[in-house]
Amino acid sequence: MAKFMFRGRTWEEISKMSLEEFSKLLNSRVRRSLKRGLTEEEKKLLKRIRENPKKFHKTHCREMIILPEMVGVKIGVYNGKEYTPVEVKPEMIGHRLGEFALTRKPVKHSSPGFGATRSSKFVPLK
Repeated sequence: MAKFMFRGRTWEEISKMSLEEFSKLLNSRVRRSLKRGLTEEEKKLLKRIRENPKKFHKTHCREMIILPEMVGVKIGVYNGKEYTPVEVKPEMIGHRLGEFALTRKPVKHSSPGFGATRSSKFVPLK
């Protein structure tokens, strides 16, 4: 199995980096966001993760950037209706939590539903 590499750095190097050093590896949009600092909600989530990494943590912070210390943690990300479980993997580093909790269901086209049109009125219901 191939070793995980992020922008030419091994997982061991990344996990030992400070937040400032790590942010230099990210793209400009994410780097600027981290430079401004984390919001109070994001700080609380990070604190809960540090205290108990094995627990399932629920959050509304969809815009939180996934940091190396969050890898391996299960997070419930709110999608507007329910908490979508997201298990953070090393490949997700630098992305936002909301990218992995879709807010819209994919459309599944099938036969017309009840009351869709006049012609569907005579479709036998099971």
